[in-house]
Amino acid sequence: MPKFYARRRLSILGALTALIASVAVLNGPTASAALPTPVSAATARTYLASLTVATENRTGYSRDLFPTWITISGTCNTREYILKRDGTNVVTDSACASTSGSWYSPYDGATWTAASDLDIDHLVPLAEAWDSGASAWTTARRQSFANDVTRPQLLAVTDNVNQSKGDQDPATWMPSLTSYRCTYVRAWVQVKYYYGLSVDSAEKSALTNYLANC
Repeated sequence: MPKFYARRRLSILGALTALIASVAVLNGPTASAALPTPVSAATARTYLASLTVATENRTGYSRDLFPTWITISGTCNTREYILKRDGTNVVTDSACASTSGSWYSPYDGATWTAASDLDIDHLVPLAEAWDSGASAWTTARRQSFANDVTRPQLLAVTDNVNQSKGDQDPATWMPSLTSYRCTYVRAWVQVKYYYGLSVDSAEKSALTNYLANC
């Protein structure tokens, strides 16, 4: 085959490949959550074994003791930063508020196109952190915990699902989407380990059982 025709054929094939890829994007999932990848199940099991088991104590808790949201980048606060991170085709205004986009909630498998339908979940809830050691922290450390975009701690999810979860730990609440549960418990253990938080006995038992199936 002459070189001219070979090059033209490759060019046509390249264009077709690009077209197919674009169609796949358009017809694929409208959005995907971008939680920082948690540690492996094996590492999570090792971390869990090292956590202190203790009875929880909520005495003195107030959400105000965990300042949110702080500026993360430019004009974007923590909520706006996570919405941009977790969404697809997110458009923001000059104040970094999301004006359009698509968000997939991995807790329940729902997809939303309005930022107002989403909460930013603290995977390990603030009250749970207080109960398991954060009561002894400085306000600065509690602020870092409440706005941690580095660890797998913050995630955009369906608002009423987040509200249903409340401050529950894995002994009493888990994502309804079972395919996400392994990711959830790995992230939970990683966050607790990183911050030196304890677990109660029911929580440790639930985490152990879920991790055994990861």
